[in-house]
Amino acid sequence: MRTIRSRTAAAATAVVLAGLSLTACESDSDAASGAQSAARPESGAPSQPGGGAGGTGKADGEGSGSGSGSSSGQGASSGQGKGGGKTGGGAGANQGAGSGSSGACTGANVKVVVSKVKRPINHLLLTITNSGSRACDAYSAPLLGFDDDQSVTRIIEDSKPQSVVTVAPGRSAYAAIQLSGEPGGDTHGRTAQRLSVHFAPRNGSGSVGTPAKLTLPANTHKDDNAAVTYWQSSASDALTY
Repeated sequence: MRTIRSRTAAAATAVVLAGLSLTACESDSDAASGAQSAARPESGAPSQPGGGAGGTGKADGEGSGSGSGSSSGQGASSGQGKGGGKTGGGAGANQGAGSGSSGACTGANVKVVVSKVKRPINHLLLTITNSGSRACDAYSAPLLGFDDDQSVTRIIEDSKPQSVVTVAPGRSAYAAIQLSGEPGGDTHGRTAQRLSVHFAPRNGSGSVGTPAKLTLPANTHKDDNAAVTYWQSSASDALTY
């Protein structure tokens, strides 16, 4: 009887141990399965909506920042270019205002006088004096007509100055008139009484403004070789020719 009970007890113990072993195995299997499940979100993080939104947000932020910087840079460049253009224009305008030039000198803003000179012989001196409140520019040379001449008096091209003569208020410009050229041949010499003075425009075509009408000094004798210089800033420069 004792032997049977011992075997029965041993069998019961074996059953209990087998059950415990099975339970332990199931626990180990569940633990492993749980560990793998917990790890899946980490391995799949890049494909999660939150992660995707974060990635897109970063890309958008970088794109926006880069675009803004580029746009701002271009805007600054454009602004500087425009500003530079405006500044250049402003400077030009200020220079013009500073000089106070009212344009070409004409009979309306200058007083014109013609006079005899001792040297050189057969010369007259034409003087214009600015009677206005702003400077004027004496362009080219005076356009002269003696009495009823049908053409203007020849201009001495060698007398052309390096720049236009600007005449400030109260100041003068000068031109010398050669009454005759080299002697010889029939030059149709005669005594002239009147002189008309027209003024050249900036573009050098035709005349501009009011002409001056002058009475020549007594016994002014001129011929077809008469000529006039460009306007000069001094009488001595004009009478060099």
